[in-house]
Amino acid sequence: MTSETVSPASAGTPPETAIVAALAGRSLVLVGMMGAGKSTIGRRLATRLAMRFVDADAEIELAAGMSIPEIFETHGEPHFRDGEARVIARLLSGGPLVLATGGGAVLREETRARIRERAISIWLKADAEVILRRVRRRADRPLLQTADPAATIGRLIAEREPVYQLADIMIASRDVPYERIVDECIGLLHRRLCRGDTTEPKPPEARDERHGEGFDTKGFGTTR
Repeated sequence: MTSETVSPASAGTPPETAIVAALAGRSLVLVGMMGAGKSTIGRRLATRLAMRFVDADAEIELAAGMSIPEIFETHGEPHFRDGEARVIARLLSGGPLVLATGGGAVLREETRARIRERAISIWLKADAEVILRRVRRRADRPLLQTADPAATIGRLIAEREPVYQLADIMIASRDVPYERIVDECIGLLHRRLCRGDTTEPKPPEARDERHGEGFDTKGFGTTR
């Protein structure tokens, strides 16, 4: 992706205003595992930026007239993934928004390509223990209806993280106040979009120790 640089006119503006201007009509897409907080953080981020928030899973259920567990049970996961890709394509074509996606949405190359073209992607990275603690009491996670949900989460993380790592920005999702995570999103978005900085290290609490910068300057659809 091409980095943008800050203009003198934007130097004194609030970071939220500068981010929206620098997005220039693009969306923000949150990706990551179930339980990472994409919907919760996405709503708050959208409020801060005065942008529309949409939860892709809720839109899928609305379009299908069924809950996601019902879609999985009646039609199977491939049918669900087909509908998910169509819904995300429609949402990204509808103007700027903050979009929370399902955990497996970006496994499809066509979806990654649309995100790369129309949005900045944010990976909310959560450890397996955090995810299990957040989702273990919920019955609306079809992929976790197994004899060993912890093992299933570990397998899904191993399968999906190589794709999540292609996101533009990584934020560590952990048990801190939600607004702290939102503040980190705002800070990294401002640095990337308004200062043209894709190399400066992130603060320790947001750093992926394996990939120190926290940005992939190429974005979804490419490989390292």
